[in-house]
Amino acid sequence: MQLKERHHVEGGGERITLVPESLDDLWHLAYVLEPGDLVAGDTHRRIQRNDDQMRDTGGEREHMHVTIDVEDVEFHKFSNRLRVAGTIADCSREDQLGLHHTLNVEEREEIAVEKHWKPDQLERLNEAVEATDQPDVAIATVEEGEAHIHVVQQYGVDEQGSFTATTGKGEQNDRGRDELFATLADALARMQTEAIILAGPGFTKQDAFDYVTEEYPDLEDKITMVDTSAVGGRGVHEVLKRGAVEEVQEQTRIAEESELIDELTTQIATEGKAAYGVDAVAEAVEYGAVETLLILDERLRMERAGEGDWDVDVNELVTKVEQQGGDVTVFSHEFAPGEQLKNLGGIAAVLRYRLAQ
Repeated sequence: MQLKERHHVEGGGERITLVPESLDDLWHLAYVLEPGDLVAGDTHRRIQRNDDQMRDTGGEREHMHVTIDVEDVEFHKFSNRLRVAGTIADCSREDQLGLHHTLNVEEREEIAVEKHWKPDQLERLNEAVEATDQPDVAIATVEEGEAHIHVVQQYGVDEQGSFTATTGKGEQNDRGRDELFATLADALARMQTEAIILAGPGFTKQDAFDYVTEEYPDLEDKITMVDTSAVGGRGVHEVLKRGAVEEVQEQTRIAEESELIDELTTQIATEGKAAYGVDAVAEAVEYGAVETLLILDERLRMERAGEGDWDVDVNELVTKVEQQGGDVTVFSHEFAPGEQLKNLGGIAAVLRYRLAQ
């Protein structure tokens, strides 16, 4: 993410001009923007003409710069865009003011956001800026008969490929093993990642490493090997828990979430220093007992948009935790730790001390 300009505006808000540079950046913006914000950017809009000399074509599309009074925001990772919908608050054509429009924000398109920024939202922007220099990481997990490739994103982990083959003893199965390694090697060579973690149980990953680096020597310096007991999604979770991603990407959001959710569930299992559900967390905040507040991005957005069902002011909770010296981590719903947090009500806390029941 590029932050290009920052200006204070009348009423105490701030206008920040920025350029999202990746799908991750669009994902960050989806949970920074909220109803009532003003978002300005270039767009095309279909204009109905009232011109007797023009044939009715159903409207022509014109390029214009608009400012949207935000009503809804949707992150579309499969179409690589962020849809910002609302009414036109400012535009070069007065006849378009007040009409509904959707601004499609894509990578490398400049926008300006004007709002009263909350501390966690500014922190999220700073995370996106700092993450620009972090290397992209692929996690390849392999065992006899199957291999998987996942790519670490800030919004979660995406599976890029899954391959199977018949392997084992015998000439025919040896060919199947080579075919599996060849498919894995070709896929890794085509990816634009700066680092690869090769993981799995037993010695298969070593054989896969030898095959990959023999066929594609340039990949050798990119690969780090990690022992795991499983492949696929479970293997990826093991890699993240062991901090292997952090070694090549110092600040990985998902690794932090995995570690926090594991700490939380351990504390819950032992009736220790944990609270979950909005009422229990709110009580812990009142006691100043929260060391780390865990909140799901979707849930945070719903509450701030007035669409949730909590009887607690979520912004007040976040502010109090920060004032008390605690940390706030917003979890992605795209990844397994976020799913675990969702099952706990979308909000939880690791505490400084155990509260009496």
